[in-house]
Amino acid sequence: MPGSCARCSTVVYFNEEKIALGKSWHKSCFNCANKQCNRRLDSNNLTEHEGEIYCKSCYGKLFGPKGYGYGVGAGVLSMDSADAYQNGPPTSNIPAVAQAHVAPLKAPVVQKSSQPRWGGADVCPRCGKAVYMAEKMMGGGSAWHKTTCFNCKECHKRLESMTLCEREGEIYCKSLEAYLEEKKRL
Repeated sequence: MPGSCARCSTVVYFNEEKIALGKSWHKSCFNCANKQCNRRLDSNNLTEHEGEIYCKSCYGKLFGPKGYGYGVGAGVLSMDSADAYQNGPPTSNIPAVAQAHVAPLKAPVVQKSSQPRWGGADVCPRCGKAVYMAEKMMGGGSAWHKTTCFNCKECHKRLESMTLCEREGEIYCKSLEAYLEEKKRL
């Protein structure tokens, strides 16, 4: 015997039935009760409040604890505006001694090196990323990415270990060696 939908109270037939919280729902009625959202629900994002079903996001905004960042970003109270912390956290109520310990917003610039860090993979001198054994080509005393970086800096021709020359940490094709010598003299 068909049941009735928990939202619209009409008959729900087997082929259009969704069951949640021990109740039957039409597939078209199985969405967030918040009219602004109306998101389709599934077992991963379903919550219930007073017999109605909501997505987790709307449930947190409508019924969650206020002032603790539930349903909004962590560290932002529900009464704060979005641009309140645009220039970092407020420091006006922090004593002068403690203000020196506020962490910087940007990470410090680290110089890239072609030497491996902590015994890890070599670092490509052209792109600065790690070079692993499967993609490694040696040339000019450094490890390069075989498919993306092991090419002539000037003409971008693919190189082989026997067809390259090295100048100032970069690799070039042998056909440009005379050109580079001339350019260096000028």
